[in-house]
Formats: sequence, structure tokens, C-alpha cells
Amino acid sequence: MLTRGYGGPLRYVQGPGVLKDLGGYAAGLGQKALLLMDPFVDQTYGDALRASLAAAGVETVATRFNGESTEAEVARCAALAQGCGVVIGVGGGKTLDTGKIAAREAGARIITVPTIASTDSPTSSIGVIYTEDGVYVRVERCYRNPDVVLVDSEVILKAPVRFLAAGMGDALSTWYEARSNFESRSNNYIADGYAVTIAGAQIARACHDTLMRDGRAAYLAAKAGCLTEAVENIIEANTLLSGLGFENCGVSGAHGVHDALTILEPTHHFFHGEKVAFGIICLLVLENRPLPEIEEAVRFCAFLGLPVRLSDLGLADVSDADLLRVGEEAMKPTNVIHSVHRDLTARGIAHAIRTASTIAEQILAG
Repeated sequence: MLTRGYGGPLRYVQGPGVLKDLGGYAAGLGQKALLLMDPFVDQTYGDALRASLAAAGVETVATRFNGESTEAEVARCAALAQGCGVVIGVGGGKTLDTGKIAAREAGARIITVPTIASTDSPTSSIGVIYTEDGVYVRVERCYRNPDVVLVDSEVILKAPVRFLAAGMGDALSTWYEARSNFESRSNNYIADGYAVTIAGAQIARACHDTLMRDGRAAYLAAKAGCLTEAVENIIEANTLLSGLGFENCGVSGAHGVHDALTILEPTHHFFHGEKVAFGIICLLVLENRPLPEIEEAVRFCAFLGLPVRLSDLGLADVSDADLLRVGEEAMKPTNVIHSVHRDLTARGIAHAIRTASTIAEQILAG
């Protein structure tokens, strides 16, 4: 029997107005905190965050995130975190990733406070390193999940609805990629990798079911500025269920295509979850899934304004040579696409990408 492993954050708290509770959670982890914020977050919520920490007796070292989770940015934040008991990352996925890796380097605890529901980074024990130009470099394992994930749904709702949609694109990959890993018997991302637990598999499935049930209604409600139960459910799906699902089951071809596509400059203008959404269609083609399943994913993504065709990613005129370059990038040994239970080649991946776009074009034209 294979050894099973499961992991996740110690605490997950979601609801309207919970941002004001940050100080209380931080005080239980350390008396000095590095507060790492997106510039917009600092301008909008910085004073309130500092006040909450001060009221709880937590000394604060505050800094603004520089925009990319590069090695240099991680090193800068890790240096600032020396002597701090806790690192608090507030903002988007790259800010949180930088905070997690910096906390690992400084030996500090970690709180993540996502201000958008566009990725599943907040709950996980891994962070992604990019170049200054936004090209994927590698995944860093932190070997501990955040101690607290604090999600203020009112803050999430104030962000452009495109972020929530992108989060659904990322979350939609959770079950499809979990299934890939079940078939290839690949390890998950707990520590150095274990077999999947029943709990992890069921969470991945629940993520998919929640998206299918509430995704469209949540999108429309959020677009109208309304905080409904469907919106709360999708915030949880994008953040907690997707985060636990991918870490406890593993990712696969959708993220593999995403990572490889970053070598093409036009894709740099799109969010992580938007590129992953297109990667899902490519994964389903690679695995030769039934056309009705592909159509369900295409129509769901298209309703949310997520890319399902090359033209949606600014790649309408992409050459076969460039797609072959993407395939070659995907075939690198470190790429997660190798969790797909198929014999893969660079040419085969390039053809799957082109075919996915063509199928989506046909479906949406019908």
C-alpha cells in the first residue's frame, strides 16, 4: 500500500468584514510582523491593517510588493522578515507566494490575506518564482501551509469581476487535473509527495461540483456588486477547495500548458487562471475525453469570458513553429504536464493546443 498524505492551512476564515480581525490572528503567532502588501492594497487598506495589528500589540514592518515573485524580491522580503515572528502577505497570488517563501527563509509563521479570488495560492505550501518579465521559472516548496488564511468577502467583491472569473478558471482545473494524477498514480504535493487521500479526492470533486452549480450565478451577482450565497460559495471554491484540491491531488496538463505558454509574450497580459482555463481544454484534448465533456468546459469558460481559443490569448496568428516551441517547453522534465497518463511529445502537445482552439471555435460558432 502506498503511504497517503494530506495537508492544509491551520485556519481558514471567510466572511464580510473579517479583515479587521487580522491583529488578533497575528498576535497569536508573533509579536512582530512583516506586512507585505500590493501597492493598491497599501493605499486602500494599509491604515486599517496597521491599526488592527497595533491594537493587538503587534509591531509592524511594512513594505510594498514589487510586482513579480522573483528571486530578488523574495530575498528582499526575507531580509526584512528577519526577527519577525510572522509574515503577512496581503494581495494577489504573487504577493502571497513571495510572502510564503520569504517566511520560510526567515523561519517565520505565515498569514495570507487574499484581496482577490483569482488563484488558489492562499492556502498552499508552495510558491512560484517568475522572472522580472513574468516567465515561469520554478515552484518552491515551503513545507508548511499558512497558519491562517483570512478572506474578507467584501474586499473580494470590490475587485473587478474578471479576477473572480479567472479564479474559477484556475479552480475548474482542480478536478480534471486530479483525475490525471489518479490515472498516472502521481504523488501529490504534500512534503515531497504522497498518494492521494480520500479526503483530498473528495475536496477536488466538491470544487468542481460547486463551480458547476454556482459559478454562473456567482459571476452575474458579483458583476452587479451583490454578495450572495453563490458568491461566497465560489470564493470558497476558488480559494479553499481549489487550494486543498490541487495540493492534495496534484496538477497536470492544464497548468503544464499554462507554464509553457508563458514563453510567448502576448500571454503575459492575461491572468494565471485565464491561461489555465485554456489549458483545461488542451488537457481534455490530450486525454481524448468525450466531446460533451469538452463542450461543457468550453461553454462554462466562455460564459465567464475566459479564454478557450488561441485568439482569446492574443495568439490568433501564432505559427506552428511557435506552438512547437511551447510543446518543447512543456516537455522539459520539470513541467507538470508529465502527470498526464499518455505518451507525450512536443509535436503532440502543439497539435493538442491547436486542436483545442479549433474545437472551441466550432462549439461557440454552433
